[in-house]
Amino acid sequence: MRIEFKKVTEKNIEDILKLKVKDNQKTFIESVPECLKEATEKSCWRPVGIYDEDILIGFAMYCFWKEDQHVWMDRFLIASEFQGKGYGSAVFPQLLKKIESEYQCSEIYLSVFKDNAAAINLYEKNGFHFNGEKDIKGEDVMVLNLRQSVVL
Repeated sequence: MRIEFKKVTEKNIEDILKLKVKDNQKTFIESVPECLKEATEKSCWRPVGIYDEDILIGFAMYCFWKEDQHVWMDRFLIASEFQGKGYGSAVFPQLLKKIESEYQCSEIYLSVFKDNAAAINLYEKNGFHFNGEKDIKGEDVMVLNLRQSVVL
């Protein structure tokens, strides 16, 4: 695997808009079109396509949220046809390093539905823990302290 993160541009947006998760995962994450609409409405968002070599395999979106002064890894998905092949475990730590590098942050926040066991497992394996808070949509908040955790 040679993972790359590429900004969403006119060149790749059509392919990125076609990314889908499995039907049983649709309640866990907004669709890519919804994410990109949100990114145009709030300029802090950084949407990226996730590639293995030149093959688009997923999408992520993150930002520094001024309202709470936190860096949020808000969206992360591996397209349905690439799930179960080790991409989530390979990509997620690299995404965290990218976010840490871009923002020089000491913590990264995310939110997750309690019944999204696969995502929670991935997040916990990468050092995230629940902090007892909920986000504005009622999802449970997890945080990664980069100064205490070792990202694999």
